[in-house]
Amino acid sequence: MANSINIQARRQQGMRQGLSQGFGQGMSHSLTMTPQLVQSIKLLQMSSAELLKHIEEEVEKNPLLELADGEVQGMRGEAVSDTSADAETSVSQDLDISQSALEEKLGTSLENSFDGDRAPNETLKSIEKSSGETHGTDFSAGATDISSLEDYIPEKKNLRSHLSEQLALSRTDIAIRNAALEIIDNLEEDGYLRVELDVLARNIGTTSDLIQSGLGLVQSLDPIGIAARDLGECLAIQLQEKNRFDPAMECLVKHLDLLAKRDFESLQELCEVGLDDLLDMVDEIKALEPRPARAFDTAPVNTIVPDIFVSEKPDGSFSVELNSETLPKVLVNQVYQSIVSTKKQRPEEKAFMVDCLNSANWLIKSLEQRANTVLKVMTEIVRQQDGFFAFGVSHLKPLSLQQVADAIKMHESTVSRVTSNKYVLTRQGIFELKFFFTASINSSDGQGEHSAEAVRQRIKKLVESETANNVLSDDALVEALAEENIAIARRTVAKYREAMGLASSVQRRREKKAHAARR
Repeated sequence: MANSINIQARRQQGMRQGLSQGFGQGMSHSLTMTPQLVQSIKLLQMSSAELLKHIEEEVEKNPLLELADGEVQGMRGEAVSDTSADAETSVSQDLDISQSALEEKLGTSLENSFDGDRAPNETLKSIEKSSGETHGTDFSAGATDISSLEDYIPEKKNLRSHLSEQLALSRTDIAIRNAALEIIDNLEEDGYLRVELDVLARNIGTTSDLIQSGLGLVQSLDPIGIAARDLGECLAIQLQEKNRFDPAMECLVKHLDLLAKRDFESLQELCEVGLDDLLDMVDEIKALEPRPARAFDTAPVNTIVPDIFVSEKPDGSFSVELNSETLPKVLVNQVYQSIVSTKKQRPEEKAFMVDCLNSANWLIKSLEQRANTVLKVMTEIVRQQDGFFAFGVSHLKPLSLQQVADAIKMHESTVSRVTSNKYVLTRQGIFELKFFFTASINSSDGQGEHSAEAVRQRIKKLVESETANNVLSDDALVEALAEENIAIARRTVAKYREAMGLASSVQRRREKKAHAARR
């Protein structure tokens, strides 16, 4: 009996040891990612700006690395590898897609240019939403020196300094000026004051009356509308400055919610004005500045620099080329390396130099691999989306990351990293690579699929072509799309419409009738 218990105990112990060893082996296999491999993955998903910053940091840490300088490159040493080697030896890959073949296949004529979406009107976004999204900026390659755009971006002013300088010139009681300074210190980036006055009074140990006087002082400064507590007060301050804040305008400002709904009938009744007068007042409102501190924004202006160029060749095929400006050229400083190599070194110094050399070579190899992978992925995207590059967004096809990954025999996660934070310049405009991957919407006859992005653009064009007597409801849009062999649910149409900032049919009808009556 005791022997059987001992045997069973030994068996259980053996099983536990086996499980422990198996678990340990499994863990060791799953954690074999080297630092070099981690670096390669990070490089792949970096934007061009992030990549350049990373390279500069590596150059600072590694004495054997340096950024190439075109004028003295030959003097500094021979490059072990060049990330733009392929680009400078015509890295472009020609795609055998002829224009005539595409026209025959798609049954349509070539569009000379894509009518890019209008940029959203920033004025009074909370009142009137824009009628579209911005996907691309239509400009021709080479027309602007992209690398020098930053030279023309003016330095932003400091709002606090601007207001404090004006405050110093005011002949006001010192207590009121101190209250005004407290208000200035609590302004948000858009110029609004969203802290309760009682809280500010307690912060500096003053009275509510003095804080109120300080608020009035700040609101009298430039820019007009500063230190408002809400949009209505901001507009009211600007209208008072223009001597246009009469009772009718005051009523309109109090009912911005109705203005957002385009409920002109109710506004006419409340403000006791006719339609023409109301529309003139609305135009005045639209001309005001809802963000009084806009000129003092401290947010950086990000210039989008394309990583890739896609251009059409004379024979109708397409060329894919990497932008050499976004490919940092990293060299191993051979001169410095030879000087260090000739000196006698301690073992730890020699080990350090070997590590630096290995790190440099790995970085250069990773950069070259990154460039080749980006080129390979973009080339496949052009092949898959040939209709878009020839005819525009209406011919964008459904496409998934997995489809591209399968075609180029890469993992889907690799394609995902490549298409993040990277942009391509085409004759249609400049687009993020993610733009070309869209969901599919079935055809009414079940014989094909449509890109969700192409359907969105079709909805937008249908709405833009409406007249005052023919405004399409969401159900009517569904029927119109069905006639074009697009099967889509009403709730999906509503979702796409709202995402593009298009008002409901009721609101659009009110606005169109109002403008038609005015004419």
